[in-house]
Amino acid sequence: MFKDGLDKKQKKILMILFVGVLMGALDISIVGPAIPSIESTIKIDQRSIGWIFSIYVLFQLTGISLFAKLSDLFGRRNIYILSVSIFALGSTVLVFSETFTALLIGRAIQGFGASGIFPVASAVVGDIFPPEKRGAALGMIGAVFGIAFIMGPLIAGVLLINFAWNSLFLINLPLAAALIYGSYKLLPTTKVDNKGKLDYAGIITLALLLASFAFGINRIESEKLFTSLISTEVLPYLLISIILLLVFIPIERKAANPIVKMHMFKSKQIILVGFIAIGTGIFQSSIVFVPDLAVEIYKVTSSNASFMLLPVVIATAIGSPITGRLIDKFGSRAIVVAGLLISSLALFMLYLDANNIFMFYTSGSILGMGISMLMGPSLRYIMLNEVDARERASTQGILTIFIAIGQISGSAIISAIIAGGANLFEGYRNAFLSLALMVLFLTLFGAMLKSRAVELQEAKK
Repeated sequence: MFKDGLDKKQKKILMILFVGVLMGALDISIVGPAIPSIESTIKIDQRSIGWIFSIYVLFQLTGISLFAKLSDLFGRRNIYILSVSIFALGSTVLVFSETFTALLIGRAIQGFGASGIFPVASAVVGDIFPPEKRGAALGMIGAVFGIAFIMGPLIAGVLLINFAWNSLFLINLPLAAALIYGSYKLLPTTKVDNKGKLDYAGIITLALLLASFAFGINRIESEKLFTSLISTEVLPYLLISIILLLVFIPIERKAANPIVKMHMFKSKQIILVGFIAIGTGIFQSSIVFVPDLAVEIYKVTSSNASFMLLPVVIATAIGSPITGRLIDKFGSRAIVVAGLLISSLALFMLYLDANNIFMFYTSGSILGMGISMLMGPSLRYIMLNEVDARERASTQGILTIFIAIGQISGSAIISAIIAGGANLFEGYRNAFLSLALMVLFLTLFGAMLKSRAVELQEAKK
């Protein structure tokens, strides 16, 4: 029987998955406070700083489908251990980095290793937890990102007082060692898909497609959007990504063991989740712009403006595990629709009166709760239920890609809307209103998802 929903072994496995995802998430949030220290030891210009973040995301995107498929073919334990080991290798490179090139290489290796950690963790939940308990487990893992956003700057602040920036990555090594040992002892080893060889053509094409799309979008200059879009710095990469998409689809249809099984998109649920995931990624990326808004309205420093995001982060961290339990009780459709409505309300509140400090913090808390209901367990829960064991990791990877595409696109879209305003404040108001209406429209997709009764009925088949 379950105690609080989980037995002893399941709790240990959940802890291994939790810590692994936390390690990967921390190394996104921990870098920001280290930028001044990095600049003082490695001479880099402002434009190059962005690559410290971008290269991590790029390699994370390109590796997702590969590791997800490998875990189906060679077992969750083996690929989780491999992903953690690669992440630890990247951390080791960073510990000894003394040049900008070495720093980028280390971050690229880290991102590639991290690309396998989260999809495999979600797939393990699908393997060892029954449908009526998956929400709570996914909720715990989903809370990691809010926790990492809080812990990252705090850990960085403490260590950077007495140590160089390289020390931030040293803490990953004992964590990785403990994770490898625990994974070897506890994680399942069963291979869920033994068919054929890897779809190398599909893996390479998808990786190039995503990298080209991300590279092109990240080079758009919002101040001169149209000129930037048709420039040689952006347009070729976007065209390449479209061409690669047109190449990728027939490759997957013909492949004996495709990295993305096209039949999955015959599922109405998966198509709906795809649209919702991209939309969620778009509005979730608006959080990145909030500190800039706070500096403009409240005349605070950039560092203090970042701390004004704490209501969003805390609400996300608290809301994710609660959301998981609510899914087990009420089903995914109710939570997705509620999350979209709540998020739309928060964005509309920011449009109405963002210069009111009470409204600012209240809407931030509401937005964090909405994000926890969407970015946490709900969409991953639906994807787990729509496929069999052989495709669980692959669908988690696909979902992560959908969200990432939304996040990447959202940054460019929001920047363009802000730049089109009469002034900075009006630009932000226009962006929040546009996002609120978009999220409200997405509730139509959420309402078409399966009810809880249907979810449980199909899980018994």
